[in-house]
Amino acid sequence: MKPLATGLAGALLWLAAMLGAAQPTASTARAAVVLSVDGVIGPASADYVKRGLARAHEQGAAAVVLRMDTPGGLDTSMREIIRAIIASPIPVLSYVSPSGARAASAGTYILYASHVAAMAPGTNLGAATPVQIGGGGGGSPMPGREPPASQPSGDAASTPGAGRSASEAKAVNDAVAYIRSLADLHGRNADWAERAVREAVSLPAREAVEQGVADLVAQSIPELLDKAHGREVRLGAGKLTLQTAGLELRRMEPDWRSRMLGVITNPNLALILMMIGVYGLLFEFMNPGALVPGVVGAISLLIGLYALSALPLTYAGAALMLLGLALLVAEAFAPSFGILGIGGAVAFVLGATLLIDTEAPGYALSLPLVAGLALCALVASVVVVRLALSSRRHPVVSGTVAMIGEPARVLDWSGGTGHVHTAGERWSASGPAGLEPGQTVRVRAVHGLSVEVMTDADAATPRVQGRT
Repeated sequence: MKPLATGLAGALLWLAAMLGAAQPTASTARAAVVLSVDGVIGPASADYVKRGLARAHEQGAAAVVLRMDTPGGLDTSMREIIRAIIASPIPVLSYVSPSGARAASAGTYILYASHVAAMAPGTNLGAATPVQIGGGGGGSPMPGREPPASQPSGDAASTPGAGRSASEAKAVNDAVAYIRSLADLHGRNADWAERAVREAVSLPAREAVEQGVADLVAQSIPELLDKAHGREVRLGAGKLTLQTAGLELRRMEPDWRSRMLGVITNPNLALILMMIGVYGLLFEFMNPGALVPGVVGAISLLIGLYALSALPLTYAGAALMLLGLALLVAEAFAPSFGILGIGGAVAFVLGATLLIDTEAPGYALSLPLVAGLALCALVASVVVVRLALSSRRHPVVSGTVAMIGEPARVLDWSGGTGHVHTAGERWSASGPAGLEPGQTVRVRAVHGLSVEVMTDADAATPRVQGRT
């Protein structure tokens, strides 16, 4: 009976554990996780969305609502988000909100990639021209971009001969092909998507629904979930009918990691951290044992390098910046009367202006900041040069050269040689004959480990020889 009772108790415990584990999943399955993306799409946004989708799947959420208000951002980060949405095992409902918000540039691509595209009244989307082509976010159409109605997409109107270079045509055609593939994925208006890329056109919420660009307009997230209920969406290789009515909303805010990544991936802050790191290590090398400059500099340099690694950099800009810093550091150790310092400042400014390979909003280096950092580095170089020049005019206060002209007391003397006491030490000495022990003389020259002395009468015309 005892083994039977033990087995029965174990089975009951196992059943209770299984029911306890299943209960949170059942309750979570009736929830919709809300992710919020405000501002520029960048590495921090991509990390936040990817990890948010993974956590929502782990918690068994029924859907994810991606609320957006963005002017665009980096192409690499946008594509990371889109890949995560397409691979998501749970439906993603993108929602441009609140009223007055927009899903411009990268936001339009993300909206097209989502299983449900929704907008709040008073919002807009579009202007999806690549910023390197469209000039600062694609706010204005490029002249001569609209192809004839009879021509297919990617036609001669977008070739280099139509007013743009080969590299620009490649970028536009690649963006067109990408957004058309996203439109085909969920049956949205591919022709308007192409116009959004080629002509940077935009649409308000109501017209977006009418033209098949967005799926619905909703005043709030609960209304969005109610309107999306019963819609059939393509999820992976199959289709799914959404059951979103009455879902509980669970907001997932960015954690400390995403917030920190959003702060340090600001290129201006990354540049400041790089400068702090370089000068911190420089001061530590000049004053070994100070510790604080070295520790702060090493941490700042590593954080700055990590931030820059997450941004689209140009090798030419990075090389010029490193050359400029090297020249500025060389000026501190080998003063060249400003040549190295000025050259370093010029190289640093040119490199900083070319460093970030994008014109996406929020990722341009501040020219006043770059000029200020270069000016500070140049001033530091000038200060080093002035100190070097002033030190040449000062008398020598250390070494054997400083002994010339100093008094010495004769200890013993025979003929023209003997020993004297000077600078707290006993020295072999040579000088005029007839000196007496205890007589005060002066050092005329230093020859290795011996000194040449003279009497006070001869000190009026000292003769400096053989400095060592």
